[in-house]
Amino acid sequence: MADAGYQSLHTVPVRLHDRVLGALTLLNARTGELPEGDLHLAQALADSAALGLMHWSAEPRGDDVVTRVRGAIAAKSVLEVAKGMIAAHQGLLLPAAGRVLADYANRHQVSLADTAQALVSRTMEPDAILDSAAET
Repeated sequence: MADAGYQSLHTVPVRLHDRVLGALTLLNARTGELPEGDLHLAQALADSAALGLMHWSAEPRGDDVVTRVRGAIAAKSVLEVAKGMIAAHQGLLLPAAGRVLADYANRHQVSLADTAQALVSRTMEPDAILDSAAET
């Protein structure tokens, strides 16, 4: 964790009603407590994840609304992780990291989702995105 530049970690319970199912770990490049608003947001996301897991089914249901929503949530999650990777790697705020990703995808005529997936799956390094941004 320290080798990757993270200085602290925070955990919030993943819970369903009053039952704790696990924990969500948040890595931070700074030390100290999370701001209260961030802590509430993290808890809401963890609770939403628990609810989603409760309704998750291993068998896809084809072209129903639930399947499409799950796909959209998964794609959004990958995008947020990729933005976080760029932000942490370059010391940017998340909105700026999102613009860097979108600019890269536009310049290279690739989808933003594919670019984010490549970062998250480690088939592309953050430096490739940042080096491309520096060239313009």
